[in-house]
Amino acid sequence: MTPPGPLVGQVTHYFNKIQVCVVKVTRSPLKVGDRVRVMGKAGEFKQKVLSLQVESRDVSVAKKGQLVGLKVDRPPKIGGAVYILI
Repeated sequence: MTPPGPLVGQVTHYFNKIQVCVVKVTRSPLKVGDRVRVMGKAGEFKQKVLSLQVESRDVSVAKKGQLVGLKVDRPPKIGGAVYILI
């Protein structure tokens, strides 16, 4: 299967109560306003990035090597890949 766009990183945690997942950014930077596709074994979903947090601070860009909190519309699977839609 062809990836939908550049790989950003991987989901490492999910906090159900606040609907936030943690993404380890391993390649492309992730920015507020990007459209992403979260893909895992149990399914996938698309959404727009409305906010990002690094160490509880709002940021507009998450760079390679950072762990970033991403508010999500649906629960992702741990280990799921996050891609930027082009």
